[in-house]
Amino acid sequence: MLPENAKQIISNAEEKMQDSIDFLEEDLKTYRVGKANPSIFNNVVVDYYGSATPLNQVASITTPDAKTITIQPWERSLIGKIEKAILDANLGLTPSNNGEIIRCVVPALTEERRKDLIKKAKAAGENTKVVIRNARRDAVDQLKKAQKASTITEDAQKEGEEEVQKVTDKKVKAVDTIIAAKEKEILTV
Repeated sequence: MLPENAKQIISNAEEKMQDSIDFLEEDLKTYRVGKANPSIFNNVVVDYYGSATPLNQVASITTPDAKTITIQPWERSLIGKIEKAILDANLGLTPSNNGEIIRCVVPALTEERRKDLIKKAKAAGENTKVVIRNARRDAVDQLKKAQKASTITEDAQKEGEEEVQKVTDKKVKAVDTIIAAKEKEILTV
C-alpha cells in the first residue's frame, strides 16, 4: 500500500501526461485532411478592433457539406480581415465571399501533402511522448527525494516507481493509438 504522498506524486505525473495527450488531440484536429472540419480554424486569429481574436469568436463556422466550410461573420466589416487571416494561416484554403458569407472549398489532399501531414502527426506524437517521459522522470526523482527525506520507505519508493512506469506505458500506448488513427484518417481518400 502506497503512502498518500507517493500517491500524490503519481497522480500529479499522470495528470501532466494526460494534459499532454489532450493537447496532442486538440493539435491534430487542426490538420486539414480533405474533409470539411471547422476545427481546422482553431489557430486562425483575426484582427478585431486592434486585438488578435480567435476566428470562432467573431464568426460562426459551419460545414454545409463534406467539402465546404462557411464562415458567417457577426459584423460585415470583418469579411476582408477574416479572408486575410485565413490566407495568412496557410491552411491551403482559398476563401471567397459574396458580401455576407465566406466560403472555403476544401480541396482533396495530394499524396505529398498526405505524407507531410503524417510526418507532422508523428513528430507531434513523439513530442508528446517526450513530455510523458519527462513527467515520469520528475515523478521518479520526487519519489527518490521523498525516500531520502524518510517520508516514504524504500519499498514504497520502488512500488511507486513501478506504478509510474505502468502509467507511462499506458499513456505512451494511448499516444500511439491516437497517431495511428490520425494516420488512417489522413490516408483515407
